[in-house]
Amino acid sequence: MTTPTITQQGPAITVTGPLRERYSEILTPEAIAFLTELHHRFAARRHDRLADRMRRRFEIGNGHDPRFRDDTRHIREDASWRVAGAGPGLEDRRVEITGPTDPKMTINALNSGARVWLADQEDATSPTWKNVIEGQLSLRDAIRGELSFTGPASADGPGKEYRVTAERTPTIVMRPRGWHLPEKHVEFIDRAGRRTAASGSLVDFGLYFLHNAQELITRGRGPYFYLAKIESSEEAKLWDDVFSFSEEYIGIPHGTIRATVLIETLPAAFEMDEILYELRDHCAGLNAGRWDYIFSIIKNYRGRGARFVLPDRSEVTMTVPFMRAYTELLVQTCHKRGAYAIGGMSAFIPNRRDPEVTARAIEKVSADKKREAGDGFDGTWVAHPDLISTAQAEFDAVLGERPNQLDRLRPEVSVAPEDLLDLHIGRPITAQGVRDNVSVAIRYLEAWLRGLGAVAIDNLMEDAATAEISRSQVWQWIHQDRTTEDGTPITAEYVEGLIGSVLAQATRSAGDRFDDAAEVFREVALQPEFPAFLTVGAYSRFLIDEA
Repeated sequence: MTTPTITQQGPAITVTGPLRERYSEILTPEAIAFLTELHHRFAARRHDRLADRMRRRFEIGNGHDPRFRDDTRHIREDASWRVAGAGPGLEDRRVEITGPTDPKMTINALNSGARVWLADQEDATSPTWKNVIEGQLSLRDAIRGELSFTGPASADGPGKEYRVTAERTPTIVMRPRGWHLPEKHVEFIDRAGRRTAASGSLVDFGLYFLHNAQELITRGRGPYFYLAKIESSEEAKLWDDVFSFSEEYIGIPHGTIRATVLIETLPAAFEMDEILYELRDHCAGLNAGRWDYIFSIIKNYRGRGARFVLPDRSEVTMTVPFMRAYTELLVQTCHKRGAYAIGGMSAFIPNRRDPEVTARAIEKVSADKKREAGDGFDGTWVAHPDLISTAQAEFDAVLGERPNQLDRLRPEVSVAPEDLLDLHIGRPITAQGVRDNVSVAIRYLEAWLRGLGAVAIDNLMEDAATAEISRSQVWQWIHQDRTTEDGTPITAEYVEGLIGSVLAQATRSAGDRFDDAAEVFREVALQPEFPAFLTVGAYSRFLIDEA
């Protein structure tokens, strides 16, 4: 059974996914009407912005390096404007925990002791229909203090009970899917009767905002959002217009919404001032989305020759030249405009059953957060509750009782376009690096196809962004005729052998998705064409629920 199409003159939204228990609490007539308005007003502009992305990617691939824009120079040179800044509950962001929105992970995040929780409907969530709608239910219940969860029973007894017990829970900042992602369980019918899949961005934002904005305002902390995969100030302007319309739609003051933009694409790194400017009435800050940023570099320069080929993923650290330039420019740009600069997520995670692994993770995370705090960031991300105290200690050492260090303007920083494109690292591609990329990508995809978006693999937290790095490096190494450090050519045949090895070593079980994962990996890493995102095709083929 599906919800009925809203009967009206003009555009409409139809839900084509199955309705399960409590889905009607999210997919209400009021919510459907709001999604209809969002798509009617903004869907065409979304498609225009996605076409702009393709043109820009084509230009970079054909030798036109990005530069700071001449037509927006007046925005960068005008020292007078500032962004809205922190809203209530976002004044101190020194440690933010990230994670998906299923009930157990929601409760763990709210009990974690972090200042902010990035409630992730994007890279840490596999976009199954169940995850999309039940994630909204988790957030709805959590915001109202009604969320509980009982784990599965076992031979040892009943399932474990999970409840929110923290006296002060983190401020929730919800991350909807990026502009490029569709929601194929929701169909938009425009005035001409044309049917298209809805925008994942507008579905995620619209359902969360409509159901929770007033409640969050009453509780004094929201509504707040993280904006993913932005590639231009025009895309930021589109979000700003969505926010302004939505505030007016439910009757709340303009500027109530606050957004933090992830600078995680190469084009966006050249438009940080402009992105802040377009969102200035709704903007709280920028985040250094390091993993997607590395992926964006590879994607845009994948065919530009040996100078743009990166070594093993593990060698692309935050201290290599192009990453150093990117993060220093981000802090300087943010603080000049009164915006918070939030650092990225270290992939290392502890293992409570292995003290040695935990010690290494804490050491690496501590060094990473010490660097960020010293560089002027106002806060940072962690992916595991056990790392919060480590990260907080480094920021406490710099901030003390201050909620931020916006006064650190970094006037000594000077970043030129060539600094952002200095990809020279001077390290080889190793046979182990190739094997690791193939293994991680296939194991992550197997979990993603089963509905898991954030997965611990080899003591690292992998999500869609890190999987993108792994598969795009393999594609580039093959097409740029790279060899491993011992001279072995990295070819499709060589990688196919590694795929077979990964599958042979995998712990198989009834219902696993390793064969499908290997098939997806072949399509996104071994074919002549390079899909812009590995998740788009796999989503359409494997994650669509029939009503």
